[in-house]
Amino acid sequence: MGANSETQKNKPRLDMVKWLIVFLLLITAILGNYYYQNVNLPLRAFIIVIIISIAGGMALLTKKGKASLEFAREARIEMRKVIWPTRQETLQTTLIVALITLVMSLILWGIDSILVRLISFITGLRFSDV
Repeated sequence: MGANSETQKNKPRLDMVKWLIVFLLLITAILGNYYYQNVNLPLRAFIIVIIISIAGGMALLTKKGKASLEFAREARIEMRKVIWPTRQETLQTTLIVALITLVMSLILWGIDSILVRLISFITGLRFSDV
């Protein structure tokens, strides 16, 4: 039992060390890109991708990383369960939204024009361009 509790106490420290390594790798990638500006761009990009991949892999080994990976898996499973609309349904819905937007904009333009004329009549101001 003593060995098990010792392992439990070391896990948060181990996760903290892993996160520290992740942040150090990311900072190394940023500073390295800045410091080695004169190096060939494709080579720099390749090295940065490698460093970020290592940092991402290290992050996935932490408790939060494993939880994030599990969440992504569950989200993918749920996404497969969704019944997505067909292309025709999507097109019809888009056209309906566009038509309603056009009609509402014309209605609002008409109401605005009426209110401008009404206010100009009440206040005695005359707008020549209205």
